[in-house]
Amino acid sequence: MNNTTLWPPAFDGAIFDFDGTIAETAYIWEHVDRAFLGARGIPYSEEYARALAVLGFDRGARYTIERYNLRETEEDIVDEWKRLSWAFYRSEVTLKPGARSYILSLKRRGVRCALATSNEPELVRSMEHVDAAQLFDACVFACEVGVPKDQPDIYLEAARRMDVDSTRCIVFEDIEPGICAAHGAGFLTCAVKAEDTSQDWEAVSAAADLALTTWEDLVPLS
Repeated sequence: MNNTTLWPPAFDGAIFDFDGTIAETAYIWEHVDRAFLGARGIPYSEEYARALAVLGFDRGARYTIERYNLRETEEDIVDEWKRLSWAFYRSEVTLKPGARSYILSLKRRGVRCALATSNEPELVRSMEHVDAAQLFDACVFACEVGVPKDQPDIYLEAARRMDVDSTRCIVFEDIEPGICAAHGAGFLTCAVKAEDTSQDWEAVSAAADLALTTWEDLVPLS
């Protein structure tokens, strides 16, 4: 990895995905997926987990209904996912070691920082150990832009809210579709390794301009 691009920052804006990128939450969503599918007699698969990571809640519920031919509403499925995950997010989720320090160091250097996530606003805002409003100049959620992360809309909206051109922004992501979408829209991209068995790290890192295995590689910063 070429740390000289990441520090000192060679960009004016930084956009961060949440789950898997700055917070390790794979265990939560594997628990949710296994509980949800198991209650319906459906075996868990990593391919299904990868699909949901791109789609977000509403589109993920629609995909789940179509994939498994379920006689349930999207709203009921989303409500169940939120119920299963809420307690974990509220009390357990913390940022990966080094992530907070890097974000705050960027802000001290005058770099604008934004969150761009497929997660739900109320889940992110419910966390006791992560203050997204304090860390980020803007928070953009996939439900606000209406399309999944295999399209660049969420990253473009984050750049717009920061008032930074996409060519002067970096996107930190842990999923290949998001990296490809951001790269195609002119963003510098950095793949971040997740502790998630469903992540194809070789493919994710190959698709990005830069690759980061741990935020602690960037700490301490001068």
